[in-house]
Amino acid sequence: MEIKQGDVFTWERSFTVEEVLQFAEITGDKGRHHMERNEDGEVMVHGLLTASIGTKIGGDMHYIAREMVMEYIRPVFTSDTISCEVTITKVKEAEGYKNVEVQSVYRNQKGKEVLKGTSYGIIRN
Repeated sequence: MEIKQGDVFTWERSFTVEEVLQFAEITGDKGRHHMERNEDGEVMVHGLLTASIGTKIGGDMHYIAREMVMEYIRPVFTSDTISCEVTITKVKEAEGYKNVEVQSVYRNQKGKEVLKGTSYGIIRN
């Protein structure tokens, strides 16, 4: 896949209560807000599980992250559909790989930002 500065990629998904509970089991993060349903039957999705939406895009690009910085803006619940938009902000050729920088913005179904971040890493040639 050829990438260049300014390219934008998106991926969207929702999480089920069962997926949140599985993530809690895997990570050991069993905070009450992730385990107990609210009055609408929802649980709060872990921030790192929400952030994982962008890893699908990274996988498509064969991107190997070296650093990720995330700002969690508002909670995500199992009733939400989250869209992740990744923008390539820098590509620099090196011998055998490309240095790549990206910005990510995650929004819920109402268009409100829930998470944003930056990352840099490499893509092997």
